[in-house]
Amino acid sequence: MKTALAIALVILLTAAIGVCETTASGEASSLTSQKPAIDTSDTAWVLMSAAFVMLMTPGLAFFYGGLVRRKNMLSILMQCFIVLAVLSVQWVLIGYSLSFSPGNGFIGGLKWFGLNGVGFEPYPAYSATIPHQAFMIFQAMFAVITPALIIGAFAERMKFSAFLIFTLLWATFVYDPVAHMVWGVGGWLKNLGVLDFAGGTVVHINAGIAALVTAIIVGKRKGYCHNPTPPHNLPFSVLGAALLWFGWFGFNAGSALSANAVATNAFVVTNTAGAIAALTWAFLDWKLSGRPTMLGTISGAIAGLAAITPAAGYVGIWAALIIGIVASIFCFVAVSFVKRAFHYDDSLDAFGIHGISGFWGVIATGLFATKLINPAGANGLLAGNARQFFIQLAAAAATLVYAFVGTFIIYKLVDVFVGVRVVDEEEAMGLDLTQHNERAYTMLE
Repeated sequence: MKTALAIALVILLTAAIGVCETTASGEASSLTSQKPAIDTSDTAWVLMSAAFVMLMTPGLAFFYGGLVRRKNMLSILMQCFIVLAVLSVQWVLIGYSLSFSPGNGFIGGLKWFGLNGVGFEPYPAYSATIPHQAFMIFQAMFAVITPALIIGAFAERMKFSAFLIFTLLWATFVYDPVAHMVWGVGGWLKNLGVLDFAGGTVVHINAGIAALVTAIIVGKRKGYCHNPTPPHNLPFSVLGAALLWFGWFGFNAGSALSANAVATNAFVVTNTAGAIAALTWAFLDWKLSGRPTMLGTISGAIAGLAAITPAAGYVGIWAALIIGIVASIFCFVAVSFVKRAFHYDDSLDAFGIHGISGFWGVIATGLFATKLINPAGANGLLAGNARQFFIQLAAAAATLVYAFVGTFIIYKLVDVFVGVRVVDEEEAMGLDLTQHNERAYTMLE
């Protein structure tokens, strides 16, 4: 029956083309003025959003770079920049295919190897109004920044060669499968009904758990327990946080894949959650230590922005305020007390901010989501749908387990074959000189 209908449709289209060729110019003009399958405004928005998200990786480099010691500034910049290069190539060769091509519930295939079959026509399973390659390059920027987030956990002590191998393997065997499970056609968690608008599971829980694993296994920085390591250039970190905040509008609002009301809502709630979280952390600093701090304020902003990421397309303004406040409190506790209690050195709080806020954001989506914001989504617990809350909890737990196990195995393999950590002398001298033979700063006598 379907075959017969398809043949009939082809015949009708062929007949229509023949009619067009023999009609008057006015009738032909009428036909050519019909709206094309590709919406140019949607395409422009998604491409611009991809550029926004790309800017987040150098923004992250400044955010992280300002927080480390001066002798390691350049190493952070290099690691973030090389991730952009390596993952951009990995993505077009195999990453996109593994993440989004039709496969099983856990991983895509290699049908789209080297972007074979990923052209300029829309792929309706992901978006019916933009070119398939526009969707691909937008998703590429997510694949770039996610492993870059992990850098904050092992900053100042990993070999560059080990970092390259670890990042490539982690992106291929951890990020790509999780992306497929949550967002890909046929993905297990997608079929389960998980709501993850822009990457609470795929990006923040995934990278946050990987950060925790690597921070614990690689061990503390030398002198970590005895010598404080304050940020060497806090203005750089403020610049990085500002670039991240800016890029987050593309990250979240761009995930609507259309210039529409859902994108507008995502933009508004993203800004709101980031703002209230920044204020919350500043207030906590002020109340508990007597003074609000710049580092605390930008940390709070990042926590709020990460927490709203999975919910941005499904919740309204009041939920965004609650999500931002609670994210800031949770992350403040994780950074200020939990890390000290368990004695692990998550250098730049990649887990304490991204992992914790990502987990909270995914759960909060199950609480506050409402079809009044996005009819294509689902209602959460507070809108009468308790099932969605448990789906979100299951997705968060599954991502946590998979990221933990996958990261542990990859780290151990890299350590066996090339060794992960620099020797003590190189760590004392700094990675700028020992890994790259360059300095971030020139000191004049």
